[in-house]
Amino acid sequence: MGQPAPTHPLISIMNYGEAHFDPKDFEQGIILNFFKISFKTAFSGKLRYGQGHYDFEEGGMSFIAPGQVLRMQDEEADYSGMTLHIHPDFLRSYQLGKSIKQYGFFSYSAAEALYLSEKEKKTILSIYQFIYDELQERIDKFSQDVIISQIEMLLNYSNRFYNRQFITRKVVNSDILANLETLLDNYYNNEESLISGLPSVNAVADQLQLTPRYLSDLLRSLVGLNTQQFIHERVIEKAKEYLAKDELTVAEVAYHLGFEHPQSFNKLFKSKTSLSPLDYKKTLLN
Repeated sequence: MGQPAPTHPLISIMNYGEAHFDPKDFEQGIILNFFKISFKTAFSGKLRYGQGHYDFEEGGMSFIAPGQVLRMQDEEADYSGMTLHIHPDFLRSYQLGKSIKQYGFFSYSAAEALYLSEKEKKTILSIYQFIYDELQERIDKFSQDVIISQIEMLLNYSNRFYNRQFITRKVVNSDILANLETLLDNYYNNEESLISGLPSVNAVADQLQLTPRYLSDLLRSLVGLNTQQFIHERVIEKAKEYLAKDELTVAEVAYHLGFEHPQSFNKLFKSKTSLSPLDYKKTLLN
């Protein structure tokens, strides 16, 4: 990208406005072997990431983990901002080397980027600037400790701001929740469960064009359940509907819901209702 060699071999910070590169070099995609935490401003065009694109113009944050693919096209290079590159070895001897996997936004897609308020932008940019200034100083035995603490602060603020985004984008998120409910209703109304079994987290997230991790985090903020738990709740509601009609045996209900074995259905039903399916049917007769 036309930048000088980094002052540290395992971490660098770059100002996009100073970068010089040909987007054609990235058309086929590159696989990164480091964490890339970017804050883009004055963004125009589209940056492709996986199967999606960044869909915002005012800018925001994106998080890419090692092993993910990044692509660009001619019209996708006009933006400014800062990006932080961190090789996993820089974190390895610190607790952050293990805990960084707990930050779910590294599994989000490009379209699930973090949108920041003006106040939040100032907070994030101040951390970038601190890391940048630290890397320009003489590197000593304290440098890594100081920078690691700033990276942790950056990630923790990002976690907080994502949680805020789930709350403030309630209209969009409520639409996603409604679409998920419709998707699950149609799944059973069309008896897809007889062919495909229980609806999976990956399958419903894919149909909603979201990453599984983002969908779970979103649902947890809205209804207090992750995607798997939400699916199970809907499965139990459908089971109660079948049991109330009293047209199918418990084993047939399990089959219609997509369970391979009735024992698995019995176990889930009892864990959610404290009753076995058979005992639940009996309560309906009283």
